[in-house]
Amino acid sequence: MYKVTLINDGVATVIHHPNFNDLKVQTGQIKQGINVADSFSFTILPNNPGYSQIRTLKTLITVKNTLTGKMEFDGRILIPTESMSESGVFAKSFVCESELGYLNDSCQRHGEYHDITVKEFLEVIIENHNRDVTDDPIDKTFVVGEVNVTTSTDRVYRYLGYENTFDSIDDKLVSRLGGEIRVRKENGVRYIDYVMPEKIVKQTEIRLAKNLKSITKEVDSEDIITRIIPLGERIESEDEEATDASQARITIESINDGKDFLVDEEAEEALGTIVVKSMVWDDVTQPDILKTRGQQYLNESNRVKVKHTLTALDLSLIGLDVDSFEVGYYYPVINPVMDIDEDLRVIGKTIDIINPNQNNLVIGDQFKKASEYQVEANKSALKVVELESDVNRQQRTISALKTELTAVDEAVRQVKFELEEGDLPALEDAIDNLNQAVDNLIEAIDDIPIYEPATHTEDGLMVATDKEKLDLISVASPIDLNDIVTRLEALENASGNPE
Repeated sequence: MYKVTLINDGVATVIHHPNFNDLKVQTGQIKQGINVADSFSFTILPNNPGYSQIRTLKTLITVKNTLTGKMEFDGRILIPTESMSESGVFAKSFVCESELGYLNDSCQRHGEYHDITVKEFLEVIIENHNRDVTDDPIDKTFVVGEVNVTTSTDRVYRYLGYENTFDSIDDKLVSRLGGEIRVRKENGVRYIDYVMPEKIVKQTEIRLAKNLKSITKEVDSEDIITRIIPLGERIESEDEEATDASQARITIESINDGKDFLVDEEAEEALGTIVVKSMVWDDVTQPDILKTRGQQYLNESNRVKVKHTLTALDLSLIGLDVDSFEVGYYYPVINPVMDIDEDLRVIGKTIDIINPNQNNLVIGDQFKKASEYQVEANKSALKVVELESDVNRQQRTISALKTELTAVDEAVRQVKFELEEGDLPALEDAIDNLNQAVDNLIEAIDDIPIYEPATHTEDGLMVATDKEKLDLISVASPIDLNDIVTRLEALENASGNPE
């Protein structure tokens, strides 16, 4: 039922076909998921026509369901392995990745994007990718298709660096806004869509004593909490010599009946216990905003994650069910013994092309493996190092800014003094010093970094109001320049032209 084809420079070679017994791969498995590149692993023997034709990253490969006409996998050869068994049988095994993996072959370029829609920002990312791969003999380009993920303002404020394109999409869009990245082909055009998933429930049931062969249920209650203590930005100590790393923070006590925590009463009643956790929002300076953030976190994140891994018979192959199992869709899962009777979403699927009647499905929440957690931890550690560097640079800039402000104040006082004394030559020097001090101040202000995504309307590493104030920094002692010019002209008229 599955046809596997290799493609080298446009020339196709079939290495597996359901209608020819002498044209088979030894093993073959497709793994499909959400927001990840699908994979296909297979093993072939020396008598297969594709045995000597496969080139890493160059050879393309497709797996087509000959019954439905659906292309189950479309990608490239990624990792080769050669082996010889104890009996002397040689074989080659390969791991392949789907076309979504092409986004790993390019890097982004630095840019700052204000007041841009989600679709426009994705188009910028894809344009950068296409520019990098345009000279590749293999077509790796994408066209942005459907985008329905948005924000409350339908606008985003983002930076791009020089990261891998796939990682940039995941970090700048998916991890912050949710949604799913999907690749589809129509009329030879490769589209990339960014959409919020719909809940589409299929008719085919996964039911005990019908098509459910095995099921494993995993429950993760590690993240469950019943009370949250929202914490805002640090409160600076008035003691200049204080070195306490655990500084006080803004809390919600002043607007929450003297309590610094929020309660999920439903969770406490259900669990019969209290679990307290604190969360920090460094960019929040107002207790009311802090309370809103805390309540949102409690509502959205306070849930037990459940994952079901099961093996089910695909009875649609013999006409006993309407639908086959596909990633992204919901199916009624019924197992009275395990008290399961609900519509659950398939988030992962393994297809065995040798034994296609058995599908391994992952249904429910996605769990990270220990290795994936370590990768995330490494990313977090890197972000902490980058943040520390940004903070140190900001501290140096602010220190320089204070110095320049002091110089401006001193120059202003000198100008006022010379005006009062009527010493015109000294006044000219004082004005020159003032101009130089103002120029230095402007230069110092220009050096202040803008931390994503802080704007006048959106909080970032600093709150929006502070950002607005920073952009409007002025001299501590305002000067009426017109008044200075008037008084200077009066002095010149009284004493004659100094030149």
